[in-house]
Amino acid sequence: MAIERTLSIIKPDATRRNLTGKINAKFEDAGLRIVAQKRIQLTMAQAGKFYEVHAERPFYGELCEFMASAPVVVQVLEGEGAIGKNREVMGATNPAEAAEGTVRKLYAQSIGENSVHGSDSEENAKIEIAQFFSEADIAG
Repeated sequence: MAIERTLSIIKPDATRRNLTGKINAKFEDAGLRIVAQKRIQLTMAQAGKFYEVHAERPFYGELCEFMASAPVVVQVLEGEGAIGKNREVMGATNPAEAAEGTVRKLYAQSIGENSVHGSDSEENAKIEIAQFFSEADIAG
């Protein structure tokens, strides 16, 4: 399996509850390395751009408001098969359907407030990482 990079976002519901370290430990325990990280406050414009793929969906406005409601932690995870591994560690979007021990099973409050985001493909990972980090920001 190839070494990949993926974007991870620890969402406002998790940062409000001071879960960043616990969530990062889950990623690291799964063999993923955090090679870039910063805590930021998204503006509505940034959230809107990031989630523009969902612009036509009924939850888009609520999602953008949520993501701009408190700080988030954006980070780049690196490792063998990092995209799939991160998605496995995160668990299903609906915490009721997430496997035991996954981030969303442990920490998500609802489908909308599900604590984490992760890229879903190599192509999207590159696009999403570039929205927050330059290559110089990533120390692999």
